[in-house]
This record gives sequence, C-alpha cells and structure tokens, in this order.
Amino acid sequence: MELKRVVVTGLGAITPLGNDVQTTWKNALAGKSGAGPITHFDASLFKTQFACEVKDFNPGDLFERKEIRKYDRYSQLAVKAAADAMTDSCLELEKENLDRIGVIFSAGIGGIKTFEDEVGEYFLNKEKGPKFNPFFIPKMIADIAAGHISMIYGLRGPNYATVSACASSTNAIVDAFNLIRLGKANAIVTGGAEATISPSAVGGFNAMHALSTRNDTPLTASRPFSASRDGFVIGEGGTALILEELEHATARGATIYAEVAGGGMSADAYHLTASHPEGLGAKLVMRNALEDAEMNPEQIDYINVHGTSTPVGDISEVRAILDVFGEHSYKLNISSTKSMTGHLLGGAGALEAMLSILAIRDQIVPPTINHEDGDNDPEIDYQLNFTFNKAQKREIRAALSNTFGFGGHNASVILKQYNK
Repeated sequence: MELKRVVVTGLGAITPLGNDVQTTWKNALAGKSGAGPITHFDASLFKTQFACEVKDFNPGDLFERKEIRKYDRYSQLAVKAAADAMTDSCLELEKENLDRIGVIFSAGIGGIKTFEDEVGEYFLNKEKGPKFNPFFIPKMIADIAAGHISMIYGLRGPNYATVSACASSTNAIVDAFNLIRLGKANAIVTGGAEATISPSAVGGFNAMHALSTRNDTPLTASRPFSASRDGFVIGEGGTALILEELEHATARGATIYAEVAGGGMSADAYHLTASHPEGLGAKLVMRNALEDAEMNPEQIDYINVHGTSTPVGDISEVRAILDVFGEHSYKLNISSTKSMTGHLLGGAGALEAMLSILAIRDQIVPPTINHEDGDNDPEIDYQLNFTFNKAQKREIRAALSNTFGFGGHNASVILKQYNK
C-alpha cells in the first residue's frame, strides 16, 4: 500500500524555559538555563537541591477548582500543552470525524507525586485504617494524560500512552506517525509530559549518582560534552504536537510546520541504566530512522542529541554519530537542548522534537550551553560542531532527534522541511 505523508500542524508547550512555545523557543535561542533551586519540596538534605522547574503555572487558570484534584501535575502540564497545540492547529472539531482523531501521549513515570502523597499519608496514619483518595489510581497511571485529552475534546481515535523511560514521547510521536501514514487516523495529538521533581524521584536518581550535584552553580550544572559534567539536571514540563495526514491538512488550509520523514526504534540489550559504551543501540536506532525515511546520512543537517550530561552517555552517543554519519559528521550541527531545559525524562523527546521543528522553520540551531574553553574530554572529538554556547544560523533541510531511556530503549525521529 502507498503510505500517506504526515505533517505537523500544531505545537504546544509548557517548559522550564517558558509557559508557551514562543517563550520557550526565544529562551532556547538565547541560551538561557531553566535551572534553579527546587521549590516543590524542601531539598536541603538532598545531594541535589536544584532542578529545571516550570515557573508560575497556576492550574486554576486551566481547570475548575473542583476538577484540579483529579489531575496529577504531570497531567495538568500535558493538558496545558495539548490545549495550546489544538488552538495552534486551528482544527475545527465540529467539522471533523472525531472517530479518526486520536491521542498518543506519554510519560516515563506518570503521577509519582500523587503516589508519594497517598502512600505517605497512609503510613503516617495507618493506625486509623486505610484511607485513600478515590482519584489516587487514575491520577497516578501513566496513560491518564492521554485519556484526559481525549475526553476533553471528544477524540475517539486511537488512544494510549507509550512508556519507554526517556524515549517515551519520541515513541509516541513515531507511533502516531505510523498510524496516520497507514490510514488509521486523520490526525493525532501526540507528545509527552513529566512532573518528577519530587523527593522520591530526586532521591532515587541521587542514589544512582545520575544527577548533577553542582548546588552552588545550578545555571551551569547541565554541561553536555564537557569534561567536568557530573550528571543530568532533572526537569519537568509538557509538549504536544498535532500530527496530521497531509491531504487532510491541506484540504482545510492548515499551516504546516514540517513533515515527519521517518522514525526508528531499537534496544541496547546491555544494561539497566547505562548506554552501551560503543553506542550500539544508538547506531541502530539512527540507521533505522534513516532507512524508514529513505534518506541518506548526508541529508541530515542537524541532530538534537540525547546529550544528558552524563559521563558515559555523552561519549557513546558521539561514537554512534561518527559511525553512522562518517565524514558528514563534521558538516552537521549537533546540540543538546537539555543543557537549557534539563532532562524531562518521558517528556524529553516531544520537547526536543518541537525544538527541532522550530530550528527547521527558522533555519537556526539552538545551542549547547555551559561549555568552557579547555573543559574538553579526551574521549570526545571536538572537531564536531556541538553548537557551543551560541545559536547558529544555517540551512536545515532535515533534523534528527535522539532519545535513549533506562532499560536500553532508543527512539529517533526525523523531521524535514515540508515541500509540496
């Protein structure tokens, strides 16, 4: 069968860099860090006391007061992003077949704060007997954001969540892309959200030595590809993309941001939390994405890398890029926007896909910030253009966005300029 073309017609985001797409993009291009001291809980006794939080978000602006208690923070952020994306897409739902519009929206963890609160309250008061909020389970589960979005808009098409740790929302985008090009839906709201700046998440990642502990200098703590990197900075937020079948989009006169060219998935099959040191899974997922898109490595101009600022992960991804792209590696722009946004875990892929789309639209690459002269890792080839510290204008015909998750889950998506 002839596969249908899939385009992006709407974007929405609430991130550590801004509570909408425009502000997030402006601050990314300016190389602004979203990091700061943790305000969501008292982190004074934790090894890491800072994070990339969403600022000045009032759920009361989005939900009626009695409804707020039904939503974990991650779902609130998801619904905010989806609402903005739906508005941006200009979809007139009253004219649409809602049986053919779906929601595939992810979280790597889901309602961890809800779980903490409910279980903590139980153990504090267990002598009184079990008493739980009736919304405990539906607030906590990782698929509920997709459910909320579908119910708010009456969307009856495919509806589920993808859960693959930090690759979750890239997997969601790839699944949405595949269903639309197979003719199973006209449009899908896709993306991801995460809200894990909580005691158990920060404490758990600290126990693994995964987080940066630069408490005195949080703004510069996320420093991908620098020798002094010491772990990632945890972040939160939500990003939504409206993917749409091309003919459906053009028939209604939609604005098209970019075309989804292809997606890839793979597994490291190596370690619970560490990427393969030679980047075997990363190589495979990028090759799978290129094959799916029917593109050559030379057709990619920009890679938004996973680039978490961890000692092993950054090196393995660079090795994988050099292996897959060969001499063309030195003609690429590479950047890790996690240096600014922090790591949104299950929400990372959607945010980074959005930033890649905007890079294509505006023909400019957002930077990797916080690299200092001389802070070079001997295991990293600095002839590669990591777009250090300042955005760079260049022709971007196509961009590749990488995400890799605990458990060895890898997902990549290729986005390109839309040409009739």
